[in-house]
Amino acid sequence: MRFKIGSILCVCMILFSSEIIAQNNTITYKKDGYWQQQADYTMSIDMDVESYQFKGTQNIKYTNNSPDVLDKVFYHLYFNAFQPGSEMDARIQSIKDPDGRMATNVGTKENPIYESRIAKLNPDEIGYIKVKSLKQNGKTLSHELSGTVLEVKLNTPIQPGETVDFDMVFDGQVPVQIRRSGRNNKEGVALSMAQWYPKLAEYDDEGWHANAYIAREFHGVWGNFDVKITIDKNYTIGGTGYLQNPEDIGHGYTDKEVVTKGKKLTWHFIAPNVHDFTWAADPEYIHDRLQVANGPMLHFFYKKTMPQEKLDNWKKLQPISARLMDYYSEHVGKYPYKQYSVIQGGDGGMEYGMCTLIVGEGSINGLIGVTAHEMAHSWFQFILASNESKHEWMDEGFTSYIEDQALHALTNSNRTNPYTGGYNGYINLAKSGLEQPLTTHADRYAVNRAYSRSAYSKGEVFLAQLGYIMGEDNLKKTIKKYFADFSFKHPKPMDIIRTAEKISGMELDWYLMDFGQTTNTIDYAVKSVDGNTVTLERIGLMPMPIDLTVTYTDGSTEDFYIPLRQMRGEKVTSATTKADWAWAYPTYSLETSKPVKAVQIDPNQFMADINKDNNTYSVSE
Repeated sequence: MRFKIGSILCVCMILFSSEIIAQNNTITYKKDGYWQQQADYTMSIDMDVESYQFKGTQNIKYTNNSPDVLDKVFYHLYFNAFQPGSEMDARIQSIKDPDGRMATNVGTKENPIYESRIAKLNPDEIGYIKVKSLKQNGKTLSHELSGTVLEVKLNTPIQPGETVDFDMVFDGQVPVQIRRSGRNNKEGVALSMAQWYPKLAEYDDEGWHANAYIAREFHGVWGNFDVKITIDKNYTIGGTGYLQNPEDIGHGYTDKEVVTKGKKLTWHFIAPNVHDFTWAADPEYIHDRLQVANGPMLHFFYKKTMPQEKLDNWKKLQPISARLMDYYSEHVGKYPYKQYSVIQGGDGGMEYGMCTLIVGEGSINGLIGVTAHEMAHSWFQFILASNESKHEWMDEGFTSYIEDQALHALTNSNRTNPYTGGYNGYINLAKSGLEQPLTTHADRYAVNRAYSRSAYSKGEVFLAQLGYIMGEDNLKKTIKKYFADFSFKHPKPMDIIRTAEKISGMELDWYLMDFGQTTNTIDYAVKSVDGNTVTLERIGLMPMPIDLTVTYTDGSTEDFYIPLRQMRGEKVTSATTKADWAWAYPTYSLETSKPVKAVQIDPNQFMADINKDNNTYSVSE
């Protein structure tokens, strides 16, 4: 997702060979030490666009691929967060810097007093999902509502390898748009339907992930979705999945004018191998399409009532979106689905399966920036899909990294470091006293600022700085190998590091530990220069290899590379490689061939050194 506005399928594991069983578009992985659950959804809902209430039925064929016997399951009921007194409401009221979209400042800029928007919702404005009945293999189950989570005790435990049917009848109400989901947002979009259905929680080798919906991230089970949405015939829908009955719909999906009887149409979508299903609907959507050569069909949904300048921006956005799709497919891995949709809806920008919901009335640069970010999420969140509640930086940070790289390439920028914004954000956080380690759960950050700088900025620097350590060519290979090996497998932090180790031949666990699991900082300094002797000092606790440029008194320059001993390897470089530097030694001296005039540590600033002032040294004449 993006807080700032404006700005196939490969199944080989690194460690294990795999046996692939494909049935009805379902991929089951069987290998030593790895498994994942499967949840195939068949759903139908009937939406009343006057009351914003809907009735739904759901069947889930749930396959327990784990080695464990399951005696319970959990469902997420995300819409229940948008009720006065919910955990989300409580968090808005207790955090020092609540999200401005979710709270109103009734004080002053200097002395803010925040009121939760959720706390003021009336009964006909709240969101809810009410489970009317739930059965396992035809037999009624008892269940207990716990905020945004439905706790279900099974009558018959699910054995390893067993597939069971869960059948549910439920009612829902779409909340006034507060965050991501909702009705009638500030730009007038009628329905932004994200996290709108009862969604099975993920169970993996770490157990159940039945987290309450408090603020941020999601984690889901892969499956195949078959969804029918019945809605007022004047509404156009865009979202996850492939429309199965375009001849019955029209609305830009076919050139045929559809003649309907009655007031409603039923839209039928199929979405293979996704872990989410999202849609948006509005009676004033324009629907454009653009085919990417050797890639997916791009769909664009935006309101025709915007000023002409804004409509023109959406037209300009379309070929740029195609270029972004090509860039990500080339530099990360091939996009595996047949379509992707950019939809005006929600707030800011948020990634979903095969689509994104974004604000639509910004500048052209704003549209490009938010689309670049949200589209990149398709690779890191909807194909790789780390648990972003626990490892949000692997999604937000890696997405920010490839987004900045793509925009740098597409705009022909000549910046030495395209990731400067990420570095500045992280360094400001490290100096602020607010930093918490990247192991912090996404909902446990003390302030929102610390979360965003950690997830987005430090996560981006994690990859960019890894390129500094192992070399840019090795980083490019690592990203592609990581995507190929861990697509559709919920990778964890160690998976990116082990991939990098196998590509580079280096030992890199120290990097994940120091940068990803602590708040240790990097601070190297030029301590002294004496004739031909340069002495460096490590001030911060975190170790790093050093790139160094020396300027001699005759005006010539020479680049040096000092490997870190615990890397047990060296990057390929044209610089003069010196003896390695072991972390425990606070200083390091090197001899040059000529008298030294000036020294600069990390001239390209790819090392996240928190104090740049001591990175340079000039000899007084």
